[in-house]
Amino acid sequence: MNKFTILLLVVCVTILAAGQEDLGQIVQRSPLLSLQATELRAQPPQAGWQLGMVSWIAVDRQGFIYLLQRGDKADPIIVLDREGHVVRSWGKGMFTLPHALRIDPEGNVWTTDAATSVVYQFSPAGRKLMEIHVGGQPSPCRDVTNSFSGFCGTTDIAFAPNGHLFIADGYSNARVVEYARDGKKVREWGTSGKGPGQFRLVHSIQIDNSGVIYVSDRENGRVQRFDLTGKYLGEWDNLGRIFSLKLDGDSIWLATQPLDVPNFASGWLLKLDRKSGKLLGHFDMAGAHGIDVLNNGEIFLGPGPKQASPQWLRPEPHVR
Repeated sequence: MNKFTILLLVVCVTILAAGQEDLGQIVQRSPLLSLQATELRAQPPQAGWQLGMVSWIAVDRQGFIYLLQRGDKADPIIVLDREGHVVRSWGKGMFTLPHALRIDPEGNVWTTDAATSVVYQFSPAGRKLMEIHVGGQPSPCRDVTNSFSGFCGTTDIAFAPNGHLFIADGYSNARVVEYARDGKKVREWGTSGKGPGQFRLVHSIQIDNSGVIYVSDRENGRVQRFDLTGKYLGEWDNLGRIFSLKLDGDSIWLATQPLDVPNFASGWLLKLDRKSGKLLGHFDMAGAHGIDVLNNGEIFLGPGPKQASPQWLRPEPHVR
């Protein structure tokens, strides 16, 4: 390697580091959100029962907490009450790499599998209502890092005002796939790359009540916005490695971290204005993978592999 090549590499690394430093500076200049964090500890219902990595978390209208976890010593889907008692669980043998869990407006439970690309719909009690095989996975399957990690499929799901489903197919593929409410495929859009409408790991997706789709383009460090036909509307960049999105009225929350550090390193929970993308505040944290935000300001974090228990964030008294 000659001196010119070495100098060029140093310059490139310096530029990238400066860009990421700017993100940290921007975050720290925003208001620090007044939240109290506690662990949500699941109470083992019997000897030998144990959670693995909690990949995602969601809360229904009755206040029950749904966990999607990857360990082999408990069912993949676990429902807890607020004290951490297991109310019910199911899904043994149905998943390879459980990834996301969302609750639709009718209260049904949806899951994605990042290995098989099978999407399930369940009733709140755990009865299977629908099974969608998204398919289209390349063979051999390589993820965004060009390695054989087993991550090869769907990552998240969102629900449009017209009842259609939009599935993020982010590992190996770089697309969003639309389905009608009966599970029939409507269309797909997105390609691999860095331009508008292109992705490097579609990891999370949300749809607001006006039909704007928000997509976490994780390895490009941005949120892209589209209409319901896939037309590109714009983007917010320099947001780091965004693992999860959750709409909350006029705001959207992001679980993110710097792009140039290992997954689940220290990062932030960011609150943005959903129309302008303006940063409204932040909360320092590490290792959030899936998030849910309630109308009362409570936030639940699926913590990723380095934390044993999900996190429960509550607004400090008289602060929202």
